[in-house]
Amino acid sequence: MTNDRVFAMSFAGVYPHYVAKPERKGRTKSEIDEIIRWLTGYTKAGLARQIEKRTTLRDFYEKAPKFNPNASLITGTVCGIHVENIDDPLMQKLRYLDKLIDELAKGKKMEKILRSAE
Repeated sequence: MTNDRVFAMSFAGVYPHYVAKPERKGRTKSEIDEIIRWLTGYTKAGLARQIEKRTTLRDFYEKAPKFNPNASLITGTVCGIHVENIDDPLMQKLRYLDKLIDELAKGKKMEKILRSAE
C-alpha cells in the first residue's frame, strides 16, 4: 500500500485497531487515548471530534494541535523499520503512534511510554 493510500484512510477506521491490541493484553481505552493525546496535543473532545468527522490520517497528524516535541525520543522498530530512520515526516508521526501502542500492549509502564526529556 502506498503512503498516499495510507494517509487517505480515516483515523476513525484505524482507531479500533489501536484499541483492540492493547485491550487484549489487559490495557484500557483510556490509556490508549492518553497516549494519542500526549503525542498529538488533542483534547478528549478534540480527539472524539476527529473520530466522529472521520478525519483522514493526513489531516489528523498535519492538523494536530501540538505534536509532542519529545516524540523524537521514540525509537525502535515497527514492522521491521526503525521509526527514527523514517524519511517521510508524516509516516514517521504515524509510526510513532504505532510504536507507542505496541509498547502499551507489551506491558510497558505509562511513565516510560510518555517520554520526557530527562
